[in-house]
Formats: sequence, C-alpha cells, structure tokens
Amino acid sequence: MDKHEPVEVVDSDMTAAPSDVNAGVLRRVMGHFASGVVIVSGVDRLGPVGLTCQSFFSLSLDPPLIALAPSHASTSWPRIAATGSFAVSILSAAQEALCRSFAVSGVDKFDGVLWRTEHTGSPIIADALAWVDCRIEKVHEAGDHYLVVARVLHAGHVDGQPLLFYRGGYVS
Repeated sequence: MDKHEPVEVVDSDMTAAPSDVNAGVLRRVMGHFASGVVIVSGVDRLGPVGLTCQSFFSLSLDPPLIALAPSHASTSWPRIAATGSFAVSILSAAQEALCRSFAVSGVDKFDGVLWRTEHTGSPIIADALAWVDCRIEKVHEAGDHYLVVARVLHAGHVDGQPLLFYRGGYVS
C-alpha cells in the first residue's frame, strides 16, 4: 500500500443566517430524495473496517472525484480516514441485509463477508453492483458530518438493480 500524507481537515464557516428548519423537518423533507446505498471500507492495522453510507455522489469527471459524508459519530470513519484511502461498494438490491449489518457499531462487520482488493488494498464487497477505489484528497467539517472528497483510482461495475434508501426504508 502506498504511503499517503496525513489527511488535511479544512474548517468551514457554516454560521450563516439562522434557519427555522429543525433536524426532524429536514430528515422528513430529504427522505423524499431516493439515494443509493454504499459500504465505505478500508484496512488498517486492526484489519478491515467499514460503514454504511447513503451520502455519496460523483463530484467531478475530470479529475475523477467522488464525495461522501460520514458522521462525526462514526467509530469506523476515523480508522478509514487514517489510512488515506478507501473503497466504496455500491450495493445491489440483493444486499439489504449486508447494508444493515454494516450500519451496526461494535461488531466485526466483515465476519463471513466475501471481499477482494484493488489498487489501494481497501475491501471491495463481493457482488456489489459497482465499486470505486479512492485516495482521500480533502476532508471538510460540515455540521455533524465530514465532507470527504476523494480521487477515484480504479472503478468497475456489473449489471443489476441498485439498493435504494427512500423515506426511511430500503427499496429497489
């Protein structure tokens, strides 16, 4: 695995005008936007580590960049971030149970899970609909989450149906 420079966290001034939209309202409103579901994963000295994430998107084609937004409360993200790289496995409709298992804290999420690696050595989940292997470029503070920008080094896909998250539940 290549050596990487430490990840730089860039502070953002998010203290604009106050809003009358609270967390509950925003959750209900944004729940009407269907999103794909991914597993973000890396490998550190303790072994493979991963988390379920629905805040993931393509950011730029040239250069090839993606972005994701892990929670400050995540215990897995700091381990992944410390490696400087990660893989994103875009889940298929058949992988809801796997998605749910990676959303749980305090367990070995990779127990019994088949995976392989590509360029960065980060785990790519078997039977994922698509995947990207990435190097972290920037990490920004963004409220109760981080906004992570990463360069795509390798990518691939297969045919199939995606797992989607919509209005608090999984659909396909």
